[in-house]
Amino acid sequence: MAHAENSITINRPAREVYDFLADGLNNIAWREGVKSISLKEGRAGEPGAIYSQTLTGPKGRPLQGDYKITTAEPGRLLGFEVVAGPARPTGTYTLAGEAGSTTVHFALDAKLPLLMRVLDSMVTRTMESEVAQLSRLKQVLEGR
Repeated sequence: MAHAENSITINRPAREVYDFLADGLNNIAWREGVKSISLKEGRAGEPGAIYSQTLTGPKGRPLQGDYKITTAEPGRLLGFEVVAGPARPTGTYTLAGEAGSTTVHFALDAKLPLLMRVLDSMVTRTMESEVAQLSRLKQVLEGR
């Protein structure tokens, strides 16, 4: 199973960080590979909401990476699963607030089909790059 995780502390209250993460339309502001995103169905930030996103894939080609929110506990936990694209990881943002700041832990896991297991290290590197973008999230939220 491919796995990646990262944590960072952001100088913003947990609910503010959560609300920003839960609204998938904000992804374009802090996730480098997101080229476009829209709410495809459901209510923004709620379980069952599906976001349609186009990502930059290998060699700059567009790649669909639609995802669905699976868990939403405001100020604490946001879970999702990718429902389109070659790799379909699940992810969680776990938030812990203290004195006006929030520690965000971002984890991604992908169980690759047998035929894709030869790509495990490439998928892991891509996921590590994704969770590393928490530093950009910090910059965006603290710069508001």
